[in-house]
Amino acid sequence: MSESSMPTLRRIEVAVGKWLDEYLPRGRPVTVACSGGADSLALAAATFGEAVRQGHPVAAATVDHGLQAGSAERAATTAGLLRDIGYEDVRILPVTVGSDGGLEAAARTARYAALHPLARGGAVLLGHTLDDQAETVLLGLGRGSGPRSISGMRPFTAPYGRPLLGIRRSETELACVEAGLPVWQDPHNTDERFTRVRLRTEVLPLLEEVLGGGVSAALARTADQLAEDGEVLDGLARQILLRQVAPADRGTGVRLTVDGLAAEPAALRRRVVRLWLTAGGVRGLTAAHLNRVDRLLTTATGAGADTAAGTVRLPGHLDAALDDGRLVLRPVTPSRSSTGS
Repeated sequence: MSESSMPTLRRIEVAVGKWLDEYLPRGRPVTVACSGGADSLALAAATFGEAVRQGHPVAAATVDHGLQAGSAERAATTAGLLRDIGYEDVRILPVTVGSDGGLEAAARTARYAALHPLARGGAVLLGHTLDDQAETVLLGLGRGSGPRSISGMRPFTAPYGRPLLGIRRSETELACVEAGLPVWQDPHNTDERFTRVRLRTEVLPLLEEVLGGGVSAALARTADQLAEDGEVLDGLARQILLRQVAPADRGTGVRLTVDGLAAEPAALRRRVVRLWLTAGGVRGLTAAHLNRVDRLLTTATGAGADTAAGTVRLPGHLDAALDDGRLVLRPVTPSRSSTGS
């Protein structure tokens, strides 16, 4: 039977099976994150049989964000559905959602923090679909976040796996109908306060109409192509980074030799800087931070052209500065000035 003639749920099972074959060694545990919506519920149904068949211990989890009345009861209902599918290890994860970055970002941060420990050396599977990928690409375009953002979500960013990036949202809904699984319609998915909701309900339908259809799939293909290019450039950047960090510094990763690096093409040089900063413990790095550090290193012409250029303030209470022909990372002290935050 060809994939096109298969029942929808079976096609999703095939997608999950291919993902497991490619990304997860046999015997590693698999935990499915399930909200009770169509995407994650279809993922849970498809994963159970495939993971067991391939010898993976399986579990499931649902996060109670506590943002809506009755959220605890909703989480309990979802947990019951997961047990009906066959999962014996089902966890309800209550979280406290903060306010940093807005409600969407804060909920995502709380959710991932709760799910991360469940990987246990394996993977936590998420129900992101091709439609979610298209929305992610549009968000990246709108924010001017560069190719890394426009390349979208990857199938596996350890420990998070996304087997459904080639599956449409309409397919997950149909799969749940086929399986007789009652789907929860999250009110937040129609709340126009959220940018993704407006992209989903206004922008993408308009683009589909104006451009004659196929926009979501085209955006997802663009993400895949950019990701492939990015992997090549990142590989080259890692090679340059090894040349620019002296052997004595590789354990700490706090000093980066500038000589020779400034002459590299900007696309490679900035990737080197990003890799170096990330290895040094910088989190929450933005394009503005990266561009400031890049300008800092391109002002250097060798030993001696250093401290006059100032420093760049970075997240995590760290400064990047020039020191004797090298970029260095050091803790912020009150006496140090900064070129930006």
